[in-house]
Amino acid sequence: MSDDPRHNRYTYEHSGVSIAAGNALVKAIAPLAKSTARPGADADLGGFGGFFDLKAAGYTDPLLVAANDGVGTKVKLAIEHDRHDRIGIDLVAMCVNDLIVQGAEPLLFLDYFATGKLDNGVAERVVAGIAEGCRMAGCALIGGETAEMPGMYAPGDYDLAGFCVGAVERGEQLVGDRVAAGDVLLGLASSGVHSNGYSLVRRLAEDKGWKMERPALFDPDVLLIDALIEPTRIYVKSLLPLIRKGGIHALAHITGGGLLENVPRVLPDGLHARIDAASWPQPRLMSFLQAQGNIEPAEMARTFNCGIGMVLAVAADDAAALTNELETAGETVFMIGAIEPGERGCTVQGDAEAWSARETWEATHLA
Repeated sequence: MSDDPRHNRYTYEHSGVSIAAGNALVKAIAPLAKSTARPGADADLGGFGGFFDLKAAGYTDPLLVAANDGVGTKVKLAIEHDRHDRIGIDLVAMCVNDLIVQGAEPLLFLDYFATGKLDNGVAERVVAGIAEGCRMAGCALIGGETAEMPGMYAPGDYDLAGFCVGAVERGEQLVGDRVAAGDVLLGLASSGVHSNGYSLVRRLAEDKGWKMERPALFDPDVLLIDALIEPTRIYVKSLLPLIRKGGIHALAHITGGGLLENVPRVLPDGLHARIDAASWPQPRLMSFLQAQGNIEPAEMARTFNCGIGMVLAVAADDAAALTNELETAGETVFMIGAIEPGERGCTVQGDAEAWSARETWEATHLA
């Protein structure tokens, strides 16, 4: 090493962090954030925090509800197969769907993007997807954090986290206390695997040698990778008007744990959800995953959404009208079960024809 101290001067750039690249990214994504502006937020970036005006959003006595989430190992599929453009929709969906089940309208969103070395092309594609998800959910992207951390991530890798805040007028929140025996369960179709179960999906892909860039065996018009990477459906705009009318008793977002473990989370003590697996067609993607992994129906019910991304508990007399409204809003709706007296929990059951079972089956989870 030279004895001349001028030759030994360190900079942040020498350690692998580019302040210039970070500044360039902020400048590039500012219009994306601006496109998500809504009453209460102007979506400007660059300050130390983002403001939101609840009064301008139309609330008088709101309760705030917060949620945060990631997209799990689905992000690894996006990285490995250059599918960065829509993974941000998943990030938003996992957060906003968790808010809507509590009756809350998503208002503002912040993202966290962490990588070893910033690739502005990739980062901008990811943030464009986040902005698209925010527009779909009606919430404003008001800020975020881009962390460049050399040595923490393998080359090309990144991870995502999302943080969302919503509001619901006091007295309108959904906490499950209105659910009653005799209520029926409506299931809203999922758009695919959503963002849970991808550690199993990726294990199957590796063990079975799937050709990801070839047409899927179950749908020759779609590449297998595109079927697997399809973003999580965002249910906010179809559900919010019905929540505000008071027609929904409870909502369950079907994420990790599947139908079995998520539906009981919104039930009061003394009530049990019973779901008939034959009451909706098993999506071909789910049948493919089940066949490839030789997965038992009970394991499917606690691992994947199995074609149902959101479950509503509603009064039996209201089910037909609510189904019509949801279908008009673009949802595919199935009547999948009912609420009955019993120990708090959920049972998914099927006959020998349901989910490729060899005999009548049922799986139960008690909360």
